[in-house]
This record gives sequence, structure tokens and C-alpha cells, in this order.
Amino acid sequence: MNVYFSGISGTGIGPLAELAQDAGYVVFGSDLKPGAISEALEERKVNVSYGKQSGDFLLKTIEENGVDWFVYTSALPDDHPELQLARERGIKCTKRDEFLANLVEQKGLKMVAIAGTHGKTTTTAMIIWAMKQLGLPASYLVGTTLSWSDSGKFDPESKYFIYEADEYDRNFLAYHPYIAAITCIDYDHPDVYPTVDDYRDAFDEFMSQSDIVVKNTAVNSGIILVGGLRRQDASIALEVIEKIAPELDFQKIIDVLNDFPGAGRRFERITHGVFTDYAHHPNEIASTVKMANELKRRDNYAGLAVIYQPHQNTRQYEVREGYKNAFVGADKIFWLPTYLTRENPDLSILSPEELIEETVTKDRTEIADLDESLAEKIHQLHNQNWLIVLMTAGPADDWLRKQFASD
Repeated sequence: MNVYFSGISGTGIGPLAELAQDAGYVVFGSDLKPGAISEALEERKVNVSYGKQSGDFLLKTIEENGVDWFVYTSALPDDHPELQLARERGIKCTKRDEFLANLVEQKGLKMVAIAGTHGKTTTTAMIIWAMKQLGLPASYLVGTTLSWSDSGKFDPESKYFIYEADEYDRNFLAYHPYIAAITCIDYDHPDVYPTVDDYRDAFDEFMSQSDIVVKNTAVNSGIILVGGLRRQDASIALEVIEKIAPELDFQKIIDVLNDFPGAGRRFERITHGVFTDYAHHPNEIASTVKMANELKRRDNYAGLAVIYQPHQNTRQYEVREGYKNAFVGADKIFWLPTYLTRENPDLSILSPEELIEETVTKDRTEIADLDESLAEKIHQLHNQNWLIVLMTAGPADDWLRKQFASD
């Protein structure tokens, strides 16, 4: 089968393309520009086109190779040239969830789906890491980069498919997992779920579709990773591994999890004293600040500076009150303008001043931009042995990496 992925280089679609290639599909794709998975796709010799997605590359692929399935990201508008062309040619067109559900069914795999408002990426990566270290064959898909493996992989020897199940656009409701692991449930994605009840009902439906549900696991005393949230994630991963392979030595699983090297943009170390994290919800922020403070005390950093880039103006209207105490523990906060995606045009853009006003940390918060001034301040603090933590779901991650590229 020939599969074309539109938006192939990002962490949403790219790992799925890697998985599909491993499973024997012929993969093609396009994207506006190279993304986090581009290098891996190049190493795999996947035929990818970058630049304006006018439909020309898709048409060429159809004429020269044929396309059986067109898979696209949720961010693709309905009038996108590639999507319109694929539909006109009668090609099967779906978002990633339907394609993935079909692949898992065709390969006869049992899905282990990790869902939750926060922590699902880290927990998924932890389970993948543990299974690899313990010699358990696994196919998997995680929505981030991994320094120690591909983001998506199909193992023909595997019985299980480990999957980070995203609730956005109700994607996770396409699956009926063998095991569903729920990290936590806080209200998010107001553009998809108008009310808190809508959001929780979706998780209830997801759990009802699962054979086994793992949630609210107590933190195991043997888990010694830095950060309470990370210890919680590891404890959930521990319980999942126990259900998959009850014959394994319990302490050995704990030891493997304590050696977890991390996942991309989940308190990921860029260089000494500089970390990047995906936190963009007040509860995630508070947990990450606590984790950073634990590291600050352990390694004797002089201070903790947080760079924060809010994500999506629509979300800010729902979470702004939660910022009040979210940054308690940070010695300095640099607040960036909101990264705008999938916005409601009827809502005015909330300014940094409006979002900061009700926080108890506003006296230590500075409005900033991704420019030379901020770079100079960050390097100065870094040279003074401050711990620097970026929290963003947007382009600030790439900006920070460039600032410390030579370190």
C-alpha cells in the first residue's frame, strides 16, 4: 500500500510515517518546512517535498506511483490543495487516527494507549524505554522525538502497540485499547470541548472502550527520578509493564525506569543548566516548576528562570485564572506573547499584561520577545549559574536550542 502523509515532518504525523514504513507500507509526504522528524525521514530515504503544498508533488506521486491512502494532520484546512486533490482523485482520505486503528488491527496487535491532559508523552516514552531495556518486543508511536530511538516503530515480533493517545479533536475515541493508562484529567482544548463535562465525558467514553484501565496509581517508593510528576508517570508505567509481563522481576523494572533518559521537550536537557519543556497548561507549569526547584536544590543552582510562551489564544480564555499560583517557586519569569494556532477570530488576543496581572508572581515577571535582548539576559543568568527552563508548545523551543547550539 502506498500512503501519502501531509504534514509529515512534525511530531504528530512524522512518527506515524516511520511506523508505516516499518510495517511495510510505501511512504511519501509533504510539509511546509522541515520539522522535528525531518532528519529521521531523510535517513529512511522517504520521498518528501518541502515548501508550498500546492498539490504538484502529490499529483506527481499519484501519476508515478499511485496513492492508496492520504493521511493528514488536524491542522490541515478543509480547502487545502492536497486534500482537495486527493478527494477529487477518489483516494481514501483520513486523519491519523483511522489509519492507525486500521494498521493496528491488520497487524493483530494489542493496543496499550496512554491518555491524559498532562504526562502522557513522558509516560508513553517510559513504557517504550522499559520494554526495550527489558527485552520485550514492542511496536509504538509517541508524539515527540527520542534521543535513544525512533518516534515510531513496528516490530514484527511484538504483541503490543504502545501509543500516546491524544484527546485533541477526539482522536483517541477511534481506538478500543487492551490497556488504557490515564495519567490525569484536567480541562483543556476548549475549541474541541466546549465544557468541562464534555471533556470528562470523552475520557469516560475512552475508558469504557478499553479492556483494562490503569489510573490514579500511587507513587512507588522505589522510583527516585527528579520531580513528583515524573515519579507519578513512572509509577503508572511500572503498573502497565507489570500487566504486560507479570513474570518479570519487580525491582528490575523499577531500576530500568529510574534510568529513563527522558523524552524530547519533556524537561529535556539542552545543555548544562538549560531545559526545555512542553508545559502550556497551569497545572503542567506548576508541576514543572516544582521539578525544576527540586533540581535547583539538589545541584545548588543560584536561581530558577522560566521562559514561558502561552499556546493558543482560545485556550488562554479558559486557563488564565489558573496562572495565579502556577509560577510560584520561579525566581524570574520571562513572559512571551501567545503562540497563535487554530484561533477563534471572534476573540480578541489577550496580551501578556492581561495574563500576568492576576498572578502572585507578577513582581518577578518581565514581558519579553524572542530577540537579542532576551538572549543576552538568559546567557547572563546562565553564566551566573542559574537554572533556565523554557515552557512552550510553540517555536520558542527552536529559538532556545539555537541560543545554546555551540554548548
